[in-house]
Amino acid sequence: MAVEIMIGTSPLIVDVKRGSTEDGPGIRTTVFFKGCPLSCKWCHNPETISPEIEIGFYPKDCIACFDCEGVCPKKAILRDNKRINRSKCDACGRCAEVCPGKALRQIGRFYEIEALVNIILRDRAFYETSGGGVTLSGGEPTLWPAYIGELLRRLKLEGIHTTLQTCGYFDYSLFGEKILPWLDLIMYDLKLISPKEHLQHTGRDNQRILENFQRLLNEDRNKVIPRIPLVPGFTTSPENLAGLSDFLKQNRVKEYSFLPYNPLGLPKWDYLGKKRPLLPTNWMSRSEEENCRKICSYKK
Repeated sequence: MAVEIMIGTSPLIVDVKRGSTEDGPGIRTTVFFKGCPLSCKWCHNPETISPEIEIGFYPKDCIACFDCEGVCPKKAILRDNKRINRSKCDACGRCAEVCPGKALRQIGRFYEIEALVNIILRDRAFYETSGGGVTLSGGEPTLWPAYIGELLRRLKLEGIHTTLQTCGYFDYSLFGEKILPWLDLIMYDLKLISPKEHLQHTGRDNQRILENFQRLLNEDRNKVIPRIPLVPGFTTSPENLAGLSDFLKQNRVKEYSFLPYNPLGLPKWDYLGKKRPLLPTNWMSRSEEENCRKICSYKK
């Protein structure tokens, strides 16, 4: 079930990834926020779907000391490869605090804006020499417009290039007021053109997403780069790709990118104690990706 918009709450952050070269131009620091209004069946970062703290179990790091068992107030520790009785666990984090191998980890923590800005500014020299900056990702950063807006404002005062990765499901009035003025680039995901299929596979229909996309183009299309995730069995049908291509053409979009499927997110479902989605375990081949590109191609 997709979460409701968390206006006014304090966001949790899953990771602050320094030295990224995959989340926008140049060398970047990417901040992954926890919580998303969509629940895509192919989610590559399932640890960012829920806005709440979670406990992950990473078996390869476990030394079987069971220090966790002695501190768990809910008696939720299991002596098997699952390690956590999820029906009892309240994610208090005590097990993660005492785990010497970091096999148990608390997923999600709050950062004061000042502390987060200081971390981001550590790599200012790399941003300046590479044309990089900071990228806000997730999950869905726009769930917290006040926090995100102030963070971006602080970064722009420091001269840092700012990028947002978004699913597009947000309140446009709040977005336009608090977030958009401080953004240099928006990487906007377009997954499924059919409202019915979008609802079926993400938990929401796509009306708001498509409308927000068009409003952004009308305001400043030079900031927006649409991205199409290529997920076999979900987004790669000729009907969907042709429909997305027609939508982009109708809106006079001159640049878009593809996100070819890779299976690196599958083990994350196991770490959270959740059932893996039925997705390929192999990387998308070049020929598969090229076939998708041919369907989407048009004279811009």
